[in-house]
Amino acid sequence: MTAATDLLADGFSRVEQVLTGVVEPLGAAELEARIDPAANSIAWLVWHLTRVQDDHVADVAGTEQVWTAEGWATRFDLPFPPEDTGFGHSSDQVGQVRGVSAADLLGYHRATHAATDQYLTALSDDDLDRVVDDAWDPPVTLAVRLMSVLGEDHQHAGQVAYVAGVLARQG
Repeated sequence: MTAATDLLADGFSRVEQVLTGVVEPLGAAELEARIDPAANSIAWLVWHLTRVQDDHVADVAGTEQVWTAEGWATRFDLPFPPEDTGFGHSSDQVGQVRGVSAADLLGYHRATHAATDQYLTALSDDDLDRVVDDAWDPPVTLAVRLMSVLGEDHQHAGQVAYVAGVLARQG
């Protein structure tokens, strides 16, 4: 690893730490609860942030997603196509992320984190300048894509902690 990839790896590990601390003790009722009818549940937030990380990192790494390669899509048994990451989900679709345990949510996240960490270990600073998406102006480099995923992960991990705190105060 290099200094830049060390920082990325540290950032992704902090997402895992937050999720473990917040999600591990929760049962189905807390995972599926929504603080209002249109809000995201903790289960959906963890699934979505992990799906996006898995999808985007597998894409730039040129590997199969952990979701399908390790059987998580089958284990979760959600009513979405395997390529779905939750982007643009309606409130009804958010509510369909049910019946998934904290252990499975964290297991999938940890497996995705391990794949991300393995990929980051193989990178150099020069690799981060590689253009991975030329559909944008300016084109998106690997560094920008990874930072985008990391930023979204941190935002959603904060939302998970917030929702868990609201639910705890509500009893």
